[in-house]
Amino acid sequence: MILQKHGRDTSGVEIVNISGFGIWLYTDGKEYFLPYEEYPWFRDAKIKEIQNVQLIHGSHLHWSELDIDLEIDSLENPEKYPLIYKPSKHAQRRERRKHNGN
Repeated sequence: MILQKHGRDTSGVEIVNISGFGIWLYTDGKEYFLPYEEYPWFRDAKIKEIQNVQLIHGSHLHWSELDIDLEIDSLENPEKYPLIYKPSKHAQRRERRKHNGN
């Protein structure tokens, strides 16, 4: 019998919960809650899109499908990083189509 070794987790980040209030992610031994009130771009995202997150250089979270980038330090010290949400042109078109019923 051949035993296969499990590879180590190379992603470095895991989405542990998605609720109606926000998302929880776990990285580097810590869990973070990102409420939709403060991170509105996750509110209407698909579960698959939220779960597709990468940890880059040990401190940078990147959601390629959502075009979202966050530094871990911004989660630990939000007072240093005021969030100003400006939807991309793609998101604005998608929102208009949703409201127009297309």
